[in-house]
Amino acid sequence: MVCQECGQRPATLHFTKYVNGEKTELHICEACAREKGELIPGTPSGFSIHNLLSGLMDFDPSGISASKAQAQTLRCEGCGMTYGQFSKLGRFGCARCYKQFADRLDPLLKRVHGNTVHVGKVPKRAGGLVRLRREIDGLKREMQQKIAGEDFESAADLRDRIRELEREVQNG
Repeated sequence: MVCQECGQRPATLHFTKYVNGEKTELHICEACAREKGELIPGTPSGFSIHNLLSGLMDFDPSGISASKAQAQTLRCEGCGMTYGQFSKLGRFGCARCYKQFADRLDPLLKRVHGNTVHVGKVPKRAGGLVRLRREIDGLKREMQQKIAGEDFESAADLRDRIRELEREVQNG
């Protein structure tokens, strides 16, 4: 794709902006982005997810009673990374960090994303289990509605379908 500004160089930066529900896409080269004053990811003055989250790391919406000093010394049992190191680096040391720091991470993710569970699009080729879990959740809600409406036969059918899908997830 060619830069939409100069029409000469390849567009290496792709910006999508939403303003009042209206989507605007801009595909430009790095030189034009610098001229326009856009923040370029990966450059010293550019945007990084770490810069976004670093201001949120010290924020404690969870009401956890641990002091700031205690929070900074929380340590992952897997890799030994502290929460303080995570807040400086902006990335974890290992997969166990997610569970180790969950009590501090969940409120942070909820503040940034509005939820701690992914509810967006799922790629077809990689999202089989996610789709199954979503279907199970939907069937459970529907089953509760059937029970509330005293339609027990339909609720039993839904229960059986849920069990089948849960077996698929376990084997999956």
